[in-house]
Amino acid sequence: MPRTAHFPGRAPGGSTGRVPHRNLVSLLGYCIHGDQRLLVYEHVPNHTLESHLHHAGDGPTLLDWERRWRIALGAAKGLAYLHEDCHPKIIHRDIKAANILLDDNFEPKVADFGLAKIQHGDDSHVSTRVMGTFGYMAPEYTNTGKITDRSDVFSFGVVLLEIITGKRPVLSDEPDEDDETLVSWARPLLTKALDGELSVELIDPRLEANYDAHEMQRLIACAAAADGVPAAGADSDNTGATGFVSEATSEYGLCASSSSSDGDAAQSTSRAPDGQHPGVASHAAGHNVGRAGRHSGELGAMSRRTRPGRAGLE
Repeated sequence: MPRTAHFPGRAPGGSTGRVPHRNLVSLLGYCIHGDQRLLVYEHVPNHTLESHLHHAGDGPTLLDWERRWRIALGAAKGLAYLHEDCHPKIIHRDIKAANILLDDNFEPKVADFGLAKIQHGDDSHVSTRVMGTFGYMAPEYTNTGKITDRSDVFSFGVVLLEIITGKRPVLSDEPDEDDETLVSWARPLLTKALDGELSVELIDPRLEANYDAHEMQRLIACAAAADGVPAAGADSDNTGATGFVSEATSEYGLCASSSSSDGDAAQSTSRAPDGQHPGVASHAAGHNVGRAGRHSGELGAMSRRTRPGRAGLE
């Protein structure tokens, strides 16, 4: 059976009904019968990123580093498509691990546009009632009700932290406003990592140090930029990731350099000797993950090659 979802009030077709991209869940159609209204989406059979990260003991496969990296890259490309190639742009408003579905090949697909908003080109932000998921919402959004694409960038940064640490966005089983969030917990560790001091505490212990050091540093830098964690001497907001997820990934090197060969991009997973994490050596080797502009980024080039054209919203 295809995945179905209820939607309120009106049939889709304008706002988020037609946004074709391999990393977005495809809308197949809709059904209206009396007061019953259904959206019919493609079936994405391999659970969610959340289930694989946080419920691996209950059935889903524990994600190795290669899969985590591919999921991070694919989700970034899908979100960048919403922000850059949809006109007007679409702000998702509920980016989280539970809304990233995985297909049989662990290709990610961003799902659930029930809270999505349109931002027209002349608008600096969209004012709306604060809605979303605690632990993922950007502070400026919760404080003002003004949402921009940077709000999605913040939420995506939280997802990256989940991929890196294996921890939930709120470090408690019963979240409330006083509970510690993953972002606040990770902030000092991210700051140290940007200065070349990668702590074992930041990395999901289930990986057992089996990860690519260069990719880990890039993911950490992108998460830090998205969630407003500055490198030494930088501003403490997420202007490094302003506007577009792909801009953030390009500036902070989430993806391999567009000038790299395919062989260079497909680096093998390395194991740190004696239980030490290899990220510090990667930093010392010149990857300087805390500075913008070092890596032109493969994301833009890849998406230009694969995207089916700009999505004009009717």
